[in-house]
Amino acid sequence: MSARVRLTVNGEAVERDVEARRALSDFLREDLGLTGTHVGCEHGICGACAVLVNGEAARSCLMLAVQADGADITTVEGLMRDGRLHPLQEAFREHHGLQCGFCTPGMLLTALDLLRANPTPTEDEVREGMSAVLCRCTGYHGIIKAVRAAAAALTPAR
Repeated sequence: MSARVRLTVNGEAVERDVEARRALSDFLREDLGLTGTHVGCEHGICGACAVLVNGEAARSCLMLAVQADGADITTVEGLMRDGRLHPLQEAFREHHGLQCGFCTPGMLLTALDLLRANPTPTEDEVREGMSAVLCRCTGYHGIIKAVRAAAAALTPAR
């Protein structure tokens, strides 16, 4: 059984027929070729598959593509603008917030959601917010520094 979905992905309108049981992560990766969305555990525990759905972080491995009908989806591929890294991506690069890169897309989108909800988080708030995505390489130190640096860069001067 298939269903028609209409959604916006990284600013572009998308309309496709999908199997009713197809995960959003599989739809993004296989149907749209957006392989930056990584699938780790397929149980919603690791957070590597996080994308923004209407501006909020969501586990794309737990969400069906048909549930995203009408939604605005942002994947890691949608962060770059005019060939320039998003300030969050730049901060991850500068502060060594990534190593193998597997969790990085989920980290970036989770961090973006965190910073939209709390533009000036404390270190403890960043640690709490980023604990939703598992990283086996960095020990989180560089990630925490990167998110805090991005927060400063994204917050307008007062």
